[in-house]
Amino acid sequence: MIKRETYMNRIRPFIGNDLVKVLTGIRRSGKSVMLSLIQDELADQGVSRQQMISLNFENMSNAHLCTAQALHDEIMGRVSQMEGKVYLFFDEIQEVAAWEKCINSFRVEMDCDIYITGSNAKLLSGELATYLAGRYVEFVIYPFSFGEFMELYRTIFPTADTRECFSKYLTAGGMPYLSNLRYDEAASRQYLRDLFNSVELKDIVKRNNIRDVDMLERIITYITANIGTTFSSTAISKYLKSEGRSVSPETVLNYIKACTDAFLFYQVKRQDLQGKKILAVNEKYYVADHGVREAVFGGNMKDINLVLENIVYMELLRRGYTVTVGKIADKEIDFVCEDKGNKLYVQVAYLLASEDTIRREFGAFAGVRDNFPKYVVTLDEFDMSRDGIKHRNIRDFLLQEEWN
Repeated sequence: MIKRETYMNRIRPFIGNDLVKVLTGIRRSGKSVMLSLIQDELADQGVSRQQMISLNFENMSNAHLCTAQALHDEIMGRVSQMEGKVYLFFDEIQEVAAWEKCINSFRVEMDCDIYITGSNAKLLSGELATYLAGRYVEFVIYPFSFGEFMELYRTIFPTADTRECFSKYLTAGGMPYLSNLRYDEAASRQYLRDLFNSVELKDIVKRNNIRDVDMLERIITYITANIGTTFSSTAISKYLKSEGRSVSPETVLNYIKACTDAFLFYQVKRQDLQGKKILAVNEKYYVADHGVREAVFGGNMKDINLVLENIVYMELLRRGYTVTVGKIADKEIDFVCEDKGNKLYVQVAYLLASEDTIRREFGAFAGVRDNFPKYVVTLDEFDMSRDGIKHRNIRDFLLQEEWN
Protein backbone atom coordinates (compact mmCIF):
# COMPACT_ATOMS: atom_id res chain seq x y z
CA MET A 1 0.00 0.00 0.00
CA ILE A 2 1.54 3.33 -1.00
CA LYS A 3 0.87 6.43 1.09
CA ARG A 4 -0.69 8.67 -1.60
CA GLU A 5 0.77 11.76 0.07
CA THR A 6 -0.71 14.11 -2.56
CA TYR A 7 -4.17 13.39 -1.17
CA MET A 8 -3.11 13.10 2.48
CA ASN A 9 -1.55 16.58 2.29
CA ARG A 10 -4.92 17.97 1.20
CA ILE A 11 -6.98 15.99 3.71
CA ARG A 12 -4.69 16.44 6.73
CA PRO A 13 -5.70 20.07 7.55
CA PHE A 14 -9.33 18.94 7.88
CA ILE A 15 -8.73 15.92 10.14
CA GLY A 16 -10.48 16.36 13.49
CA ASN A 17 -12.73 19.28 12.53
CA ASP A 18 -16.51 19.16 12.09
CA LEU A 19 -16.60 19.39 8.29
CA VAL A 20 -17.74 16.15 6.65
CA LYS A 21 -14.89 14.83 4.49
CA VAL A 22 -16.32 13.48 1.20
CA LEU A 23 -14.06 11.30 -1.00
CA THR A 24 -15.42 10.76 -4.50
CA GLY A 25 -14.09 9.18 -7.70
CA ILE A 26 -14.54 6.26 -10.05
CA ARG A 27 -15.18 2.87 -8.46
CA ARG A 28 -11.99 1.10 -7.22
CA SER A 29 -9.75 4.14 -7.64
CA GLY A 30 -8.50 3.76 -4.06
CA LYS A 31 -11.08 5.59 -1.92
CA SER A 32 -11.31 2.72 0.61
CA VAL A 33 -7.51 2.68 0.92
CA MET A 34 -7.61 6.43 1.63
CA LEU A 35 -10.01 5.76 4.52
CA SER A 36 -7.50 3.21 5.89
CA LEU A 37 -4.64 5.71 5.50
CA ILE A 38 -6.63 8.36 7.39
CA GLN A 39 -7.29 5.83 10.19
CA ASP A 40 -3.54 5.08 10.32
CA GLU A 41 -2.83 8.81 10.50
CA LEU A 42 -5.27 9.20 13.40
CA ALA A 43 -3.71 6.22 15.21
CA ASP A 44 -0.27 7.84 14.76
CA GLN A 45 -1.70 10.98 16.37
CA GLY A 46 -2.71 8.91 19.42
CA VAL A 47 -6.38 8.29 18.61
CA SER A 48 -7.49 4.84 19.81
CA ARG A 49 -8.80 2.44 17.15
CA GLN A 50 -11.71 1.85 19.56
CA GLN A 51 -12.88 5.40 18.79
CA MET A 52 -13.21 4.58 15.09
CA ILE A 53 -16.26 2.99 13.43
CA SER A 54 -15.84 1.86 9.82
CA LEU A 55 -18.58 0.42 7.57
CA ASN A 56 -18.56 -0.52 3.87
CA PHE A 57 -22.08 -0.53 2.44
CA GLU A 58 -21.18 -2.72 -0.52
CA ASN A 59 -20.47 -5.48 1.99
CA MET A 60 -23.54 -7.73 2.21
CA SER A 61 -23.12 -8.09 5.98
CA ASN A 62 -24.06 -4.39 6.25
CA ALA A 63 -27.14 -4.66 3.98
CA HIS A 64 -29.48 -4.33 6.99
CA LEU A 65 -27.98 -0.87 7.67
CA CYS A 66 -28.82 0.61 4.25
CA THR A 67 -31.54 2.96 5.47
CA ALA A 68 -30.92 6.20 7.37
CA GLN A 69 -32.90 5.05 10.40
CA ALA A 70 -31.18 1.66 10.67
CA LEU A 71 -27.72 3.21 10.32
CA HIS A 72 -28.57 5.94 12.82
CA ASP A 73 -29.79 3.43 15.42
CA GLU A 74 -26.72 1.18 14.90
CA ILE A 75 -24.19 4.00 15.30
CA MET A 76 -25.95 5.63 18.28
CA GLY A 77 -26.05 2.22 19.96
CA ARG A 78 -22.31 1.71 19.46
CA VAL A 79 -21.40 5.27 20.45
CA SER A 80 -23.32 4.98 23.74
CA GLN A 81 -20.59 2.52 24.83
CA MET A 82 -17.76 4.92 23.92
CA GLU A 83 -16.16 7.98 25.50
CA GLY A 84 -14.68 11.04 23.81
CA LYS A 85 -14.64 12.00 20.14
CA VAL A 86 -15.90 9.41 17.65
CA TYR A 87 -14.44 8.91 14.14
CA LEU A 88 -16.91 7.60 11.56
CA PHE A 89 -15.89 6.07 8.19
CA PHE A 90 -18.63 5.18 5.72
CA ASP A 91 -17.59 3.58 2.41
CA GLU A 92 -19.95 3.84 -0.63
CA ILE A 93 -22.50 5.81 1.40
CA GLN A 94 -24.82 6.20 -1.61
CA GLU A 95 -26.08 2.65 -0.93
CA VAL A 96 -27.83 3.99 2.20
CA ALA A 97 -31.29 5.44 1.46
CA ALA A 98 -31.63 9.06 2.69
CA TRP A 99 -28.08 8.92 4.10
CA GLU A 100 -27.82 12.73 4.13
CA LYS A 101 -30.29 13.03 7.02
CA CYS A 102 -28.40 10.43 8.98
CA ILE A 103 -24.97 12.07 8.49
CA ASN A 104 -26.32 15.48 9.43
CA SER A 105 -27.95 14.01 12.52
CA PHE A 106 -24.60 12.57 13.71
CA ARG A 107 -23.02 16.00 13.33
CA VAL A 108 -25.71 17.55 15.55
CA GLU A 109 -26.02 14.79 18.14
CA MET A 110 -22.41 13.99 19.05
CA ASP A 111 -18.76 15.01 18.95
CA CYS A 112 -17.61 13.27 15.78
CA ASP A 113 -15.32 13.44 12.77
CA ILE A 114 -16.99 12.00 9.64
CA TYR A 115 -15.47 10.59 6.43
CA ILE A 116 -17.61 9.24 3.59
CA THR A 117 -16.89 7.89 0.11
CA GLY A 118 -19.06 7.56 -2.97
CA SER A 119 -18.76 6.62 -6.63
CA ASN A 120 -21.18 9.19 -8.01
CA ALA A 121 -20.96 12.96 -8.40
CA LYS A 122 -24.66 13.22 -7.55
CA LEU A 123 -23.54 12.50 -4.00
CA LEU A 124 -22.87 16.22 -3.74
CA SER A 125 -26.04 17.48 -5.36
CA GLY A 126 -29.67 17.63 -4.38
CA GLU A 127 -30.45 16.91 -0.76
CA LEU A 128 -26.86 16.85 0.46
CA ALA A 129 -26.48 20.49 -0.52
CA THR A 130 -29.56 21.26 1.63
CA TYR A 131 -28.57 19.26 4.69
CA LEU A 132 -24.85 19.91 4.66
CA ALA A 133 -24.55 23.25 2.84
CA GLY A 134 -21.12 24.66 3.60
CA ARG A 135 -20.39 21.83 6.04
CA TYR A 136 -18.49 19.41 3.83
CA VAL A 137 -15.27 19.37 1.86
CA GLU A 138 -14.76 17.18 -1.22
CA PHE A 139 -11.65 15.34 -2.39
CA VAL A 140 -11.68 13.54 -5.76
CA ILE A 141 -9.55 10.37 -5.70
CA TYR A 142 -8.15 9.48 -9.13
CA PRO A 143 -6.47 6.28 -10.37
CA PHE A 144 -2.68 6.19 -9.93
CA SER A 145 -0.51 8.88 -11.46
CA PHE A 146 2.50 7.65 -13.39
CA GLY A 147 4.67 8.40 -10.34
CA GLU A 148 2.43 6.31 -8.06
CA PHE A 149 2.21 3.53 -10.64
CA MET A 150 5.99 3.39 -10.98
CA GLU A 151 6.50 3.29 -7.20
CA LEU A 152 4.26 0.21 -6.91
CA TYR A 153 5.40 -1.44 -10.16
CA ARG A 154 9.00 -1.34 -8.97
CA THR A 155 8.12 -3.20 -5.77
CA ILE A 156 7.27 -6.13 -8.08
CA PHE A 157 9.82 -5.49 -10.86
CA PRO A 158 12.73 -3.70 -9.10
CA THR A 159 14.94 -3.50 -12.20
CA ALA A 160 12.33 -1.78 -14.42
CA ASP A 161 13.60 1.59 -15.63
CA THR A 162 11.39 4.66 -16.16
CA ARG A 163 10.89 3.87 -19.84
CA GLU A 164 9.74 0.28 -19.17
CA CYS A 165 7.39 1.51 -16.43
CA PHE A 166 5.82 4.06 -18.77
CA SER A 167 5.44 1.49 -21.54
CA LYS A 168 3.43 -0.67 -19.11
CA TYR A 169 1.47 2.32 -17.80
CA LEU A 170 0.36 3.15 -21.37
CA THR A 171 -1.65 -0.07 -21.61
CA ALA A 172 -2.30 -1.05 -17.97
CA GLY A 173 -3.41 2.34 -16.67
CA GLY A 174 -3.52 3.34 -13.04
CA MET A 175 -6.08 1.20 -11.24
CA PRO A 176 -4.48 0.35 -7.85
CA TYR A 177 -5.60 -3.30 -7.64
CA LEU A 178 -3.53 -4.34 -10.68
CA SER A 179 -0.46 -4.61 -8.44
CA ASN A 180 -2.23 -7.47 -6.59
CA LEU A 181 -2.37 -9.26 -9.96
CA ARG A 182 1.34 -8.53 -10.46
CA TYR A 183 0.31 -6.70 -13.64
CA ASP A 184 -0.32 -10.00 -15.40
CA GLU A 185 -1.74 -9.01 -18.79
CA ALA A 186 -4.66 -11.46 -19.06
CA ALA A 187 -5.68 -11.10 -15.39
CA SER A 188 -5.42 -7.29 -15.56
CA ARG A 189 -7.57 -7.14 -18.69
CA GLN A 190 -10.23 -9.35 -17.07
CA TYR A 191 -10.21 -7.24 -13.90
CA LEU A 192 -10.54 -3.95 -15.84
CA ARG A 193 -13.39 -5.34 -17.96
CA ASP A 194 -15.21 -6.42 -14.80
CA LEU A 195 -14.59 -2.99 -13.32
CA PHE A 196 -16.00 -1.31 -16.43
CA ASN A 197 -19.09 -3.55 -16.34
CA SER A 198 -19.55 -2.73 -12.67
CA VAL A 199 -19.35 1.04 -13.30
CA GLU A 200 -21.73 0.74 -16.26
CA LEU A 201 -24.30 -1.41 -14.45
CA LYS A 202 -24.22 -0.11 -10.86
CA ASP A 203 -23.18 3.52 -11.25
CA ILE A 204 -24.76 4.42 -14.61
CA VAL A 205 -27.62 2.06 -15.59
CA LYS A 206 -29.03 1.29 -12.13
CA ARG A 207 -28.56 4.74 -10.60
CA ASN A 208 -30.16 6.52 -13.57
CA ASN A 209 -32.82 3.91 -14.39
CA ILE A 210 -31.52 3.66 -17.97
CA ARG A 211 -33.64 1.28 -20.05
CA ASP A 212 -31.87 1.44 -23.41
CA VAL A 213 -28.56 -0.12 -22.36
CA ASP A 214 -27.60 -0.79 -25.99
CA MET A 215 -27.84 2.94 -26.75
CA LEU A 216 -25.76 3.77 -23.68
CA GLU A 217 -23.06 1.30 -24.75
CA ARG A 218 -22.92 2.79 -28.24
CA ILE A 219 -22.49 6.29 -26.81
CA ILE A 220 -19.77 5.11 -24.39
CA THR A 221 -17.97 3.36 -27.28
CA TYR A 222 -18.14 6.52 -29.43
CA ILE A 223 -16.74 8.77 -26.68
CA THR A 224 -14.03 6.27 -25.72
CA ALA A 225 -12.88 6.01 -29.33
CA ASN A 226 -12.85 9.80 -29.64
CA ILE A 227 -11.20 10.93 -26.40
CA GLY A 228 -9.53 14.29 -26.78
CA THR A 229 -11.50 15.08 -29.95
CA THR A 230 -13.98 17.96 -30.02
CA PHE A 231 -17.50 16.88 -30.89
CA SER A 232 -21.09 17.75 -30.02
CA SER A 233 -24.11 15.73 -28.93
CA THR A 234 -25.56 16.47 -32.37
CA ALA A 235 -22.53 14.80 -34.00
CA ILE A 236 -23.09 11.66 -31.87
CA SER A 237 -26.80 11.74 -32.69
CA LYS A 238 -26.02 11.86 -36.42
CA TYR A 239 -23.46 9.08 -36.10
CA LEU A 240 -25.94 6.83 -34.29
CA LYS A 241 -28.58 7.59 -36.93
CA SER A 242 -26.13 6.36 -39.59
CA GLU A 243 -25.87 3.16 -37.51
CA GLY A 244 -29.64 2.75 -37.63
CA ARG A 245 -30.37 4.06 -34.11
CA SER A 246 -32.39 7.23 -33.81
CA VAL A 247 -31.75 9.32 -30.70
CA SER A 248 -32.11 13.02 -29.91
CA PRO A 249 -29.09 15.16 -28.98
CA GLU A 250 -30.81 15.85 -25.63
CA THR A 251 -30.94 12.11 -24.80
CA VAL A 252 -27.27 11.79 -25.79
CA LEU A 253 -26.43 14.61 -23.36
CA ASN A 254 -28.39 12.91 -20.56
CA TYR A 255 -26.50 9.64 -21.13
CA ILE A 256 -23.15 11.43 -21.20
CA LYS A 257 -24.07 13.25 -17.96
CA ALA A 258 -24.79 9.86 -16.33
CA CYS A 259 -21.29 8.72 -17.39
CA THR A 260 -19.55 11.84 -16.06
CA ASP A 261 -21.53 11.57 -12.80
CA ALA A 262 -20.06 8.06 -12.41
CA PHE A 263 -16.57 9.54 -13.05
CA LEU A 264 -16.11 7.34 -16.14
CA PHE A 265 -15.55 10.42 -18.33
CA TYR A 266 -14.45 13.98 -17.65
CA GLN A 267 -15.77 16.84 -19.76
CA VAL A 268 -13.43 19.67 -20.80
CA LYS A 269 -15.01 22.88 -22.05
CA ARG A 270 -13.47 25.13 -24.68
CA GLN A 271 -12.45 28.68 -23.85
CA ASP A 272 -12.00 31.60 -26.23
CA LEU A 273 -8.77 33.11 -24.89
CA GLN A 274 -9.30 36.39 -26.74
CA GLY A 275 -12.93 36.95 -25.76
CA LYS A 276 -12.30 35.29 -22.38
CA LYS A 277 -15.52 33.31 -22.50
CA ILE A 278 -16.46 29.64 -22.32
CA LEU A 279 -17.75 28.32 -25.64
CA ALA A 280 -21.07 26.46 -25.53
CA VAL A 281 -20.38 23.82 -28.18
CA ASN A 282 -17.94 21.02 -29.00
CA GLU A 283 -16.46 19.93 -25.69
CA LYS A 284 -13.77 17.28 -25.32
CA TYR A 285 -14.00 14.19 -23.12
CA TYR A 286 -11.32 12.10 -21.47
CA VAL A 287 -11.63 8.71 -19.78
CA ALA A 288 -10.84 8.34 -16.04
CA ASP A 289 -8.43 5.47 -16.66
CA HIS A 290 -6.78 4.76 -20.01
CA GLY A 291 -6.14 1.15 -18.88
CA VAL A 292 -9.90 0.54 -18.86
CA ARG A 293 -10.01 1.93 -22.41
CA GLU A 294 -7.35 -0.57 -23.53
CA ALA A 295 -8.96 -3.55 -21.75
CA VAL A 296 -12.50 -2.92 -23.00
CA PHE A 297 -12.01 -1.27 -26.39
CA GLY A 298 -8.32 -1.72 -27.28
CA GLY A 299 -6.28 0.60 -29.52
CA ASN A 300 -4.21 2.57 -26.99
CA MET A 301 -1.04 2.17 -29.03
CA LYS A 302 -2.84 2.91 -32.30
CA ASP A 303 -4.33 6.08 -30.76
CA ILE A 304 -1.21 6.87 -28.76
CA ASN A 305 -1.43 10.63 -29.40
CA LEU A 306 -4.92 10.70 -27.82
CA VAL A 307 -3.87 8.43 -24.92
CA LEU A 308 -0.86 10.65 -24.12
CA GLU A 309 -3.24 13.61 -24.04
CA ASN A 310 -5.58 11.68 -21.72
CA ILE A 311 -2.68 10.85 -19.36
CA VAL A 312 -1.55 14.48 -19.18
CA TYR A 313 -5.12 15.73 -18.63
CA MET A 314 -5.68 13.38 -15.68
CA GLU A 315 -2.35 14.46 -14.15
CA LEU A 316 -3.43 18.11 -14.39
CA LEU A 317 -6.64 17.27 -12.51
CA ARG A 318 -4.71 15.34 -9.85
CA ARG A 319 -2.61 18.41 -9.18
CA GLY A 320 -5.69 20.55 -8.63
CA TYR A 321 -5.87 22.53 -11.88
CA THR A 322 -9.10 23.70 -13.50
CA VAL A 323 -8.62 22.77 -17.17
CA THR A 324 -10.14 24.08 -20.39
CA VAL A 325 -9.25 23.74 -24.07
CA GLY A 326 -7.94 27.09 -25.34
CA LYS A 327 -9.09 28.58 -28.64
CA ILE A 328 -7.25 31.56 -30.04
CA ALA A 329 -8.19 32.65 -33.58
CA ASP A 330 -7.84 29.49 -35.72
CA LYS A 331 -5.47 27.75 -33.29
CA GLU A 332 -6.20 25.48 -30.35
CA ILE A 333 -4.18 24.85 -27.19
CA ASP A 334 -4.80 21.41 -25.70
CA PHE A 335 -4.90 22.52 -22.07
CA VAL A 336 -5.22 25.90 -20.40
CA CYS A 337 -4.79 25.23 -16.68
CA GLU A 338 -5.58 27.54 -13.77
CA ASP A 339 -4.99 27.20 -10.05
CA LYS A 340 -5.25 30.04 -7.51
CA GLY A 341 -4.43 32.72 -10.08
CA ASN A 342 -1.54 30.80 -11.64
CA LYS A 343 -1.74 29.58 -15.22
CA LEU A 344 -0.08 26.87 -17.26
CA TYR A 345 -0.41 26.08 -20.98
CA VAL A 346 0.22 22.54 -22.24
CA GLN A 347 0.34 21.16 -25.76
CA VAL A 348 0.59 17.35 -26.15
CA ALA A 349 1.81 15.47 -29.25
CA TYR A 350 3.18 12.00 -29.99
CA LEU A 351 6.47 12.96 -31.65
CA LEU A 352 7.95 16.13 -33.14
CA ALA A 353 8.84 14.15 -36.23
CA SER A 354 8.95 16.96 -38.81
CA GLU A 355 9.52 20.70 -39.02
CA ASP A 356 5.81 21.13 -39.82
CA THR A 357 4.82 19.33 -36.62
CA ILE A 358 7.27 21.42 -34.58
CA ARG A 359 5.89 24.63 -36.11
CA ARG A 360 2.29 23.53 -35.44
CA GLU A 361 2.79 22.47 -31.81
CA PHE A 362 4.96 25.42 -30.75
CA GLY A 363 2.93 27.78 -32.93
CA ALA A 364 -0.23 27.01 -30.94
CA PHE A 365 1.04 29.50 -28.32
CA ALA A 366 1.72 32.29 -30.84
CA GLY A 367 -1.28 34.39 -29.79
CA VAL A 368 -0.73 34.02 -26.04
CA ARG A 369 0.79 37.21 -24.71
CA ASP A 370 1.27 36.45 -20.99
CA ASN A 371 4.37 35.09 -19.25
CA PHE A 372 2.91 31.96 -17.66
CA PRO A 373 4.75 28.67 -18.37
CA LYS A 374 4.09 27.01 -21.74
CA TYR A 375 4.94 23.37 -22.39
CA VAL A 376 5.04 21.09 -25.41
CA VAL A 377 4.94 17.50 -24.12
CA THR A 378 5.87 14.54 -26.35
CA LEU A 379 7.60 11.14 -26.35
CA ASP A 380 10.77 12.60 -27.93
CA GLU A 381 13.99 12.01 -26.01
CA PHE A 382 15.74 15.23 -27.06
CA ASP A 383 14.94 18.68 -25.68
CA MET A 384 13.63 20.94 -28.47
CA SER A 385 12.67 23.93 -26.28
CA ARG A 386 12.51 27.24 -28.19
CA ASP A 387 11.26 30.82 -27.92
CA GLY A 388 10.67 30.53 -24.17
CA ILE A 389 8.44 27.46 -24.66
CA LYS A 390 9.61 24.40 -22.73
CA HIS A 391 9.69 21.01 -24.40
CA ARG A 392 9.53 17.95 -22.14
CA ASN A 393 9.49 14.20 -22.59
CA ILE A 394 6.15 13.08 -21.16
CA ARG A 395 7.77 10.83 -18.54
CA ASP A 396 9.83 13.73 -17.20
CA PHE A 397 6.83 16.06 -17.32
CA LEU A 398 4.63 13.66 -15.31
CA LEU A 399 7.35 13.15 -12.70
CA GLN A 400 8.27 16.84 -12.43
CA GLU A 401 7.30 18.14 -8.99
CA GLU A 402 6.63 21.73 -10.08
CA TRP A 403 5.74 23.09 -13.52
CA ASN A 404 6.21 26.79 -12.75
